[in-house]
Amino acid sequence: MEMNTVHQSIQESSLRKRVFLNIMYAQNQLVESMIEVLKHHDLSIEQYYVLNILKKQKGKAANMCVIQESMISKASNTTRLVDKLLLKNYVIREVCSKNRRKIDVLITQTGLNILDIINPLIEILEEKFAKNLNVNQLEELNSLLEKYRS
Repeated sequence: MEMNTVHQSIQESSLRKRVFLNIMYAQNQLVESMIEVLKHHDLSIEQYYVLNILKKQKGKAANMCVIQESMISKASNTTRLVDKLLLKNYVIREVCSKNRRKIDVLITQTGLNILDIINPLIEILEEKFAKNLNVNQLEELNSLLEKYRS
């Protein structure tokens, strides 16, 4: 291998590491900021995502599989998350009349009300993190991150 090729390979490796660390650092900042907002409402990030998934159902119930498939983290314990939201009266859970093994979950008005409070705060966070990028840069970053994940 030529010296130039070795040097280029080292530079690419270093760049990959910097990108990886930058993404990890950005993810950590985002998570910490979301936790700070949500802790004042006694919600975890995962519970917040479940509520948003249910809100998108527009009044229709979702079964546990639909919720699990829609989660950002596929390792989330959906049953435990729904149980905690049930205790806070943010959701109701029903056994499906057609299939007794299937559990349907529906967001309550209380759950919708808490999202009406929290979602504008999350939008402020989104604006804060995107403030140094214009629309084209945001689109490019989104496209690059989608490629990076695939």
